[in-house]
Amino acid sequence: MKRLMLILWRTSRADLRLAWHALRHPARPVWLFPALVLLGLYAISPLSYAVPLLGAIDDLVVVPLALHALLKLLPEPIRVATP
Repeated sequence: MKRLMLILWRTSRADLRLAWHALRHPARPVWLFPALVLLGLYAISPLSYAVPLLGAIDDLVVVPLALHALLKLLPEPIRVATP
């Protein structure tokens, strides 16, 4: 389980850099900003506080995987030009 968490954290760190770069890119897709806002709202949803175990699984597994899947939909020039 620790190994999975470490892999997800490393992937999330790279994905967060890519998301930040993509948000500042002039050719970013129109859907990117609303999708990232919705994902952020989902991450801080009240369900995370009402059911602590489900919230922890949600925040540590589902949100990073959703972020990674969302960023895979970006156009190739934005994904490749990451600093």
